[in-house]
Amino acid sequence: MTQDDPQVLREVRAAFEAYERALMAHDLDALNGFFHADARTTRYGIADRQLGFDQIAAFRAASAPPGFTRVLENVRIQSFGRDFAVAQTEFVRSDTPLRGFQSQAWVRLPGGWRIVAAHVSMIDLP
Repeated sequence: MTQDDPQVLREVRAAFEAYERALMAHDLDALNGFFHADARTTRYGIADRQLGFDQIAAFRAASAPPGFTRVLENVRIQSFGRDFAVAQTEFVRSDTPLRGFQSQAWVRLPGGWRIVAAHVSMIDLP
């Protein structure tokens, strides 16, 4: 198994960056398109939990556009083989002193790279 194949890293980085643009633009169709449409896809948020794609889509539909900006720091992407990668980042939001953390498991599926698991948290980091 090849780890950190440069082509895979480029592909996942592009998908990760497109996800961030869609998140900040509140582009619901694009955001939903990044997640694997499966009942087992999971997203744990800052104060929420979605079990399955339908819950993720409903959560997004009920969410307001972000009233903040955010800066990503320490983006780390690792790939394992040609079809699996993990993307992690820290972020700083303009509306809180808390530090954010985001992890995503990406899988190459017939329709392209999709998130199958995601976690977002924020903590008071000195």
